Amino acid sequence: MTLRLYDTATREVRDFTPLTPGEVGIYLCGATVQAPPHVGHLRPAVAFDVLRRWLTRKGLRVTLIRNVTDIDDKVLTKSAAAGREWWAHAALYERVFTRAYDALGVLPPTYEPRATGSVPEMVALMERLVEKGHAYTTGEGNVWFDVHSWPAYGELTRQRVEDLSPEEGADTAGAASDKKNPHDFALWKAPKPGEPETASWDTPYGRGRPGWHLECSAMSHRYLGESFDIHGGGLDLRFPHHENEQAQSRAAGYGFAQRWMHVAWVTQAGVKMSKSLGNGLLVEELLTQAPAPVVRYALASVQYRSMLEWAPDTLDEARTTWERLSGFVTRASERVGDVPADEVAKADVPQAFADAMDDDLNVPQALAVVHEHLRAGNTALAAGDDAAVRTELVALRAMLDVLGLDPADPQWSTSSDDRHAAALDALVTAELAARAQARAAKDWATSDAIRDRLAAAGIEVQDSADGARWALS
Repeated sequence: MTLRLYDTATREVRDFTPLTPGEVGIYLCGATVQAPPHVGHLRPAVAFDVLRRWLTRKGLRVTLIRNVTDIDDKVLTKSAAAGREWWAHAALYERVFTRAYDALGVLPPTYEPRATGSVPEMVALMERLVEKGHAYTTGEGNVWFDVHSWPAYGELTRQRVEDLSPEEGADTAGAASDKKNPHDFALWKAPKPGEPETASWDTPYGRGRPGWHLECSAMSHRYLGESFDIHGGGLDLRFPHHENEQAQSRAAGYGFAQRWMHVAWVTQAGVKMSKSLGNGLLVEELLTQAPAPVVRYALASVQYRSMLEWAPDTLDEARTTWERLSGFVTRASERVGDVPADEVAKADVPQAFADAMDDDLNVPQALAVVHEHLRAGNTALAAGDDAAVRTELVALRAMLDVLGLDPADPQWSTSSDDRHAAALDALVTAELAARAQARAAKDWATSDAIRDRLAAAGIEVQDSADGARWALS
């Protein structure tokens, strides 16, 4: 089956054919580093990480650019409120985002440019647009894109400028009253009173700082060229951000993105998760409630175009599933030995799983295949069929590797200090040995007391034909 992906621009699922055979260029809108990330910020990163892993598994060479917006109104406002230099504030939260990406197993992007590192490219693009008659100035430092100069404006979201209300997508930065049209958007912004001198740059049109939309067009062009395969981000970026990016890039004469992919929101009680509504679940807080692979599973298990409703039991359900998967991998590896990582990376995934992933990354259907093989693996373990156990172990790990959830990946080690794990294992094993002796002597009171004592310490005892096992509950 050919990989088919939904294109937001055409509103249809269609075959994916890279511009350059064997290679894929992806631009993903990254973080505006003003504050810590919540799970809504991480969902697009996890979704595109799954896409990247699947493309790589299919033999394609992926170049993924994920930018950092380290200069904008919010960064300046938040840094001033915190009493920090704007660049120090941005650097602080850039590191927080990086830790969150790393904690959830998101592979590092091929390049991760900062907006402030691409100012020359932004100025060059702005000059090109002015020369072509698509941009104009309204005084020192203010440069605007003229939406009426580009008849195709609105094609991404299928809107016409004349149908938009004056407020929709309007950019009120700078000398807004001097704009030709309320929907013209800022390419460059003059400094506002009180803003630090360091937050502006010299240009042929006066000193100022970049508009948000200009940043991404300049960075995608710099790292991926005039045309590239996929541009993505959160669903909320479609308008005005992505609409404006496309307009200015194509008005400059570039082919720009050949396909748009947007990841749906994380919601709570049906409302989009956001800081402004006070319903943001910070990633750093969730990681104190559940192990990182559990959080990743919760984010990755819903198809990327479907809304993810974050409920009180979301993590509990993800934890239960993760423990089943990781438990099988542990038991199977103990029975037949560890499978080398390179064998997992090269293994063919089951055809049904591949078909699900080729169907616009249908992760729920792919997980159904995962669970079929989990059941087969557990049946093989119970039957003592080691050959079948190893076959299912390799298949299961290969599929989970695509989702970034291979339990045997060192990324998901439960402890950074093996001495702690070894000490815990020794203590619990001793308790289980005492419990086994009590059971053999039919001393059920002692046996139950040991089990209850372990449960109170967060240790779950699992009895099987091969003896008792334990896991953190």
